[in-house]
Amino acid sequence: MNRLKNKNKDGDKETPAPGRGPFKNLSGFKIKAVYGPEDIAQLDPERDLGLPGEYPFTRGVHKTMYREKLWTIRQLGSLDSPSKAGQRIKKLLQMGATGISLCLDMPTIMGRDSDDPLAEGEVGSCGGISIDSLEDMHNLLEGVPLDEISINFVSNSQSPVILAMFVAVAQERGVPLEKLTGTMQNDILKEYQAQKSYYFPPRPSMSLTIDTLTFCNEHMPRFNPISISGYHLASAGATPVQELAFTLANGFTYVEEGMHAGLPVDSFAPRLSFFFKVHNDFFENIAKYRLFVSSGGPKPANCLIVQVRPRYMVG
Repeated sequence: MNRLKNKNKDGDKETPAPGRGPFKNLSGFKIKAVYGPEDIAQLDPERDLGLPGEYPFTRGVHKTMYREKLWTIRQLGSLDSPSKAGQRIKKLLQMGATGISLCLDMPTIMGRDSDDPLAEGEVGSCGGISIDSLEDMHNLLEGVPLDEISINFVSNSQSPVILAMFVAVAQERGVPLEKLTGTMQNDILKEYQAQKSYYFPPRPSMSLTIDTLTFCNEHMPRFNPISISGYHLASAGATPVQELAFTLANGFTYVEEGMHAGLPVDSFAPRLSFFFKVHNDFFENIAKYRLFVSSGGPKPANCLIVQVRPRYMVG
């Protein structure tokens, strides 16, 4: 043990090769060359680790995690026109996908019809589909079992309209809204911070977001009305610490706005999901997620069980 301690101390005194040091993670914290028992000497297993499914959720938010139920296998189905994207969705489902993610093209994101002169060259491109009308939504989801799969709409400023179209298609097919599962990104705050595809000033935009939250809370209990997104913040240059800080701040704001709208917090908070980036520092990611799941405090409320969707994209 003494030899380990001495080696660990020696690691703090390392002299990096020219142009190679000091070594830090993305958040700027120094990374030692060697770690030993003394680095976790203050660790209290009961306080800091606990049991799976119990606060601080270091060992998972559920007792059995994915031994009992696998996570959703969600593939990107939004390429080309709504009809061709619909064909791709059905093919992915045949291959075993249990969920579909639908991105929108830039004209749809910016509220432009496909025949708008400003949309030239952008329609159905960059992994997104154009949704100009209810007919487009019909073509996209034709033959897709809406009550059997989870659908994720990567939409923000346009979310109220996209959600209305989705609901209209389900109602016309006779699918009960309470059976619809999926997620609407609908995170307007990060648009001002990172992605910049907003239509209105913050206050009226937030009003629309809370309208969708209220509707889903009343009619679509299995649908996540907001996916609070750290991924875009990280892509815009935020460190993991900043990504977590801004995402939590945005999440707290949505909860406060929902409560101001008269919604009991436990009626909607469990349906708020979170979306973070998984980058190339394995241990920093672990620390980020552990801090996130423990940030709510040791309360028994259902709203502490949050849903997290990490994403790692490769080119």
